[in-house]
Amino acid sequence: MSYNSIYALCQDADLKSRLTACAAVEGKGGQFPDWWVQNNLWKLAVTPGWGDAYGYAVTAGNPRPGHDESVITDAMILAAVQPISAAVNLPA
Repeated sequence: MSYNSIYALCQDADLKSRLTACAAVEGKGGQFPDWWVQNNLWKLAVTPGWGDAYGYAVTAGNPRPGHDESVITDAMILAAVQPISAAVNLPA
């Protein structure tokens, strides 16, 4: 796992969209699953195996690793999202 891979993963709009979809299905953040993802993005990004999988895909020339369900699978996303509290603190 490299810090560059984790940082790149956090910037990936495709992966953020998939995380948001999962959060919405799981009821995380109520009507604001995108806010929930943004607040938990770094916690999700350091999930064991994610940085290595993402970095490998980038090195292999995958142009959209966050979109590719074989890089970080839906099962991996679900397993990372489920244990995190559904609470979201919205700004005042």
